[in-house]
Amino acid sequence: MTKARPDTPPDAGETLDPDDWDALRAQGHRMLDDMFDYIAGVRERPVWRPIPADVRARFREELPRAGGDLDEIYREFSDYIAPYAPGNIHPGFMGWVNGGGTAVGMLAEMLAAGLNANLGGRDHIPVEVERQIVLWMRQMFGFPDTASGIFVTGTSMANLMGILVARSARLGPSVRERGLPDRGGGLTAYTSVVTHGCVAQAMDLAGFGTDALRRIPVDRCHHIEIDALRAQVRADRAAGLAPFLVIGSAGTVDIGAIDDLAALHALCREENLWLHVDGAYGALGVLSPEIAPRLAGLESTDSIAFDFHKWGQVPYDAGFLLVRDGEQHRRTFAAPAAYLRRETRGLAAGSPWPCDYGPDMSRGFRALKTWFTLKAYGTEKLGEMIARTCALARYLETKIAAEPKLELLAPVQLNIVCFRYRATDADRVNAEIVASLHESGIAAPSATMLDGRLAIRAAIVNHRTGMRDIDVLVAAVLEFGARETEARTSGS
Repeated sequence: MTKARPDTPPDAGETLDPDDWDALRAQGHRMLDDMFDYIAGVRERPVWRPIPADVRARFREELPRAGGDLDEIYREFSDYIAPYAPGNIHPGFMGWVNGGGTAVGMLAEMLAAGLNANLGGRDHIPVEVERQIVLWMRQMFGFPDTASGIFVTGTSMANLMGILVARSARLGPSVRERGLPDRGGGLTAYTSVVTHGCVAQAMDLAGFGTDALRRIPVDRCHHIEIDALRAQVRADRAAGLAPFLVIGSAGTVDIGAIDDLAALHALCREENLWLHVDGAYGALGVLSPEIAPRLAGLESTDSIAFDFHKWGQVPYDAGFLLVRDGEQHRRTFAAPAAYLRRETRGLAAGSPWPCDYGPDMSRGFRALKTWFTLKAYGTEKLGEMIARTCALARYLETKIAAEPKLELLAPVQLNIVCFRYRATDADRVNAEIVASLHESGIAAPSATMLDGRLAIRAAIVNHRTGMRDIDVLVAAVLEFGARETEARTSGS
């Protein structure tokens, strides 16, 4: 093939565009229709399927040297990938706090991929879409117009970034050049003993080390004990340390507890501490009139980390960090460089850019699927859906209370229910029940440890989950529990 001269367009065969757009269009329509069918027919499939050895082996193939036929590649996807997905779009998936996604979000993701926009910066409408989400989040959480926000992969990253902003606010901009050794050794942060493990990891990654994180006791409902927190802060000050940060929780990972955020805010103002909230899924409870009062004080925090891909049902991934002091946020991350020169005209205009508010310069268009979700459903509908998942948790609680073979292991506060089957050697029995549920494809709860006891943890996040799915879960737990105890009795 004769190569095109630099001053002429390349031939079709020299690009990655198809030779036959009509054929690709037809294939694309088949793929889209199949994915609609996949979502619409989700109840007809198991929640999860174990991956057969031969299927797993297919993904140990050598790197392809030559291109393949798209139709055949799609057949591989249909036969060997789609059937073995994690299952979180299924209404029986209750194991981890994963949203179910929506068909609307899927379409938006396709559109975003077509635009292939880099949301690191520059002057184009996708950046304005993300800025609109920032505006909406200010309104949703009652933050001032000067607040800033940015999309990230998820709350683990948002928590790390929130800690970095708090670090910069305490030590000043010079920490970015000089680091922590000269002044950071005595800085201490505070959170509850039930906070997600990503907070300790973030303290490590931020250079403080996990020993600088004080883990404060909680009450029986897993709320941080304010008096214990205050006593620890004052004891650390008396010891010559420098308290600077409190990380509260809005929806803890085990049972969905919400700290007394108003009391945390009052303490932080009294002690001059930055208040960051890990609201991975619970923060979006502000959309529900039923749940919002329990989040009082969230509007006064310094920063909030949360995910749209949990209770917001946006397809993965769509995490977010909201910071009250937008200028402090920008000073924490902005890194001027000649190749990122800002102009007042042209594509290089539009400063400040999103990359000034986080570590990523290459960023996908996460804002579009979030924008579509909020526009298509509205905050009222989303709030109703969030409240319904909590109502389903209360329904499960009543089912457990009515069944002598089951016991509740923690108060039901939002949408997470921790319970187990009563048995001798209950930890092992309930671990087997969870594994059997997964392998049966009936339901997919997870397991956690509460006060040294293994619990079956049902996190009801998926908007597709209904009372029938709760009934199926309970019936299956009873069935597998009876089977497991009988096997152990006969085996002994």
